[in-house]
Amino acid sequence: MTTGNDMVDWRNLREFAGVDIGKSFVLSWGWHRGTLSIDVDLFLTSEHPFYEKPRPREKVCIRPAIIDFPYCELIVADGHALQPPLADAVSKLRIGAISGLVRERRGPYEISGDFGTVLIDAERPILRLRGP
Repeated sequence: MTTGNDMVDWRNLREFAGVDIGKSFVLSWGWHRGTLSIDVDLFLTSEHPFYEKPRPREKVCIRPAIIDFPYCELIVADGHALQPPLADAVSKLRIGAISGLVRERRGPYEISGDFGTVLIDAERPILRLRGP
């Protein structure tokens, strides 16, 4: 599924197989040695290899995770390029529910949600689930 002729929806990115980004939540943003890291509560679907049946008081399978964007060259938040020092600028980005993630075919990733829209010009993301 694409969101337009030049956009690829997160559902078609192999890194996000078995997750629902639209039901996930950004907890914090970080920057270290050219990598943008997004700390998230990630909604896992039953197709994900680490999916576990929710406990009786839980309704869904949520796991802590990090989305790393390595070799990040540019970050634009709500139309404004972040300026160095990037660690400080990134740490001030807002948090909240994620509504979508797309990638321009020959351009940056775009993540949007309660925190606004953030464009990320970087290599393919790496999704890492964190331990309990």
